[in-house]
Amino acid sequence: MASTRRGRPTQAEAEQLDRAVREAAVATFVESGYAGASMDAIARTAGITRKSLYARYPDKRAVFVDVIPWALARLEDDDAAGVVESDDLEADLVAFGRMAIRRATRPENVALKRIAMNEAEQFPEFAVTADSMMWAARQRVLTELLRRHRAKGNLAAGLADEDVELAAEHFLALVEGVPSRLADFGIHRSAAREEHHLRRAVRLFLHGVAAPDPAADK
Repeated sequence: MASTRRGRPTQAEAEQLDRAVREAAVATFVESGYAGASMDAIARTAGITRKSLYARYPDKRAVFVDVIPWALARLEDDDAAGVVESDDLEADLVAFGRMAIRRATRPENVALKRIAMNEAEQFPEFAVTADSMMWAARQRVLTELLRRHRAKGNLAAGLADEDVELAAEHFLALVEGVPSRLADFGIHRSAAREEHHLRRAVRLFLHGVAAPDPAADK
């Protein structure tokens, strides 16, 4: 019986393979660090040949430059599930804040950030800090969420687009800054303590950006 040759992979298959290679590279860098990682190890973890890996990247440096920002900035499906929108700005911010803290303190992300910071001097391609890379996707999503609440009248009048973007940055700093720094040193607070921190941070943030409550003036 003659064997059937497969045709070229579909776009979906190619994208799935690219993601698998990136995931393998991330896992290799987390386990071995940049210096200890090798193209052989990345290819082996990805389940592909060295030739296939070199067809995608010329060397380990190119892999690192590509996958670290990608891994730090991406929002996973379970992260995106925490992004909700309702007419209640406070509830939306609490839900978003839970996702942000979970993402910032996830052990793999903490390890990636540490690697990126340790190697930053060797990689001028990293024009922003590891923290900024981690915030990038979340800040974009939060900025859009705040803009939609502005359109509903839930934010203070007169907030320009650049003010909303800055408010998103301030929110992330307020909510995940301390949990992230503690995680860098292997310190993780209890769920109850983290929830208390989050809710107080949200209320403080709302004092600065929320539209006044008409009922409060009566």
